[in-house]
Amino acid sequence: MNYSIQIIPHRDFTKDLRKQTAKVKDRAKDRLYIFCHNPFNPILYNHALTGRWKGHRSINITGDIRAIYKQIDETAVVFVALGSHSELYR
Repeated sequence: MNYSIQIIPHRDFTKDLRKQTAKVKDRAKDRLYIFCHNPFNPILYNHALTGRWKGHRSINITGDIRAIYKQIDETAVVFVALGSHSELYR
């Protein structure tokens, strides 16, 4: 299946990304590229969230770093947060 997803970064996501190490920034770039072409690639572990983040989904950037997004429509998403599991889900 061919995907072409437009990523819209929320200002909070951009701010969170700036705080990360160069290694995490590089990994985020790679993972977002994969996401654009196949948002359900198993490497991303794309899953729905509950609780405070109900209505949002999460993908893995590294073992502990997650990116949270909300689907706008079939072709666009807004990434709203980036951080460690403990930072995002406390």
